[in-house]
Amino acid sequence: MEAAAMPGYRRGETTALVLVDLQHWIVDMPWAPIPGTQVVDACVRLRDGLADAKATTVIVRYLRADGRDGGPQAAPNQLVAALAPRPGDLVVTKDGLDAFTGTGLAGLLREQGRTRLVIAGLSTAHGVSATAGTAVASGFDVAVVSDATASVTVAEHTGALDQLARAGAAICSMADILAP
Repeated sequence: MEAAAMPGYRRGETTALVLVDLQHWIVDMPWAPIPGTQVVDACVRLRDGLADAKATTVIVRYLRADGRDGGPQAAPNQLVAALAPRPGDLVVTKDGLDAFTGTGLAGLLREQGRTRLVIAGLSTAHGVSATAGTAVASGFDVAVVSDATASVTVAEHTGALDQLARAGAAICSMADILAP
C-alpha cells in the first residue's frame, strides 16, 4: 500500500507513534541499512514532528518475563535518553516480539481514539514487523517508516518491509510522514 493511499498520518488526534525497542543494548547492536543511533535520531524527529499534530507516542520496551536481564533498572535495558518518556506518553513493556500480545496496547489505543499507527524502531524484521503485523490484523491503519528502522542485514530489512506491505501496512519514508 502506498503512503499516498493513506493520507493524513500527521493530522488530528487519531494517530499514535509507536517506537519499538529503543533500549541501550538493542540500539548498540550492529544494524543495517543504518546504525541504531541513526534510527534513534529518526525516531526523535518523528516524535517531535507528530507531537505538533497531537499524536500520542507509545514507547515500547522489551524485558524478559523471568527477570534474568536485570529488569527495567539495569543500564542496558533502559531507554536511550533522547527517547525518555514525556508526560502523556504511553510506556508498554513486552516480553516477546509483539507490542500487542499481553500488554493491553490495542485497548489503550482504542480508548484514546487512535486508529492510525506510525511504527518505527528496532528491528524491522522482529519487533517492528511483529507489532505492525498484529496492528494490521487488529484493524489499525499502519505505516512503517522505512528510514526509521533497521535490521541485521539490508536484505532482512527490505524483506520485512516487503512482507509488511503485502500484509497491508503502508511503507513510508520520514519525508512522507513529516510532510506539511
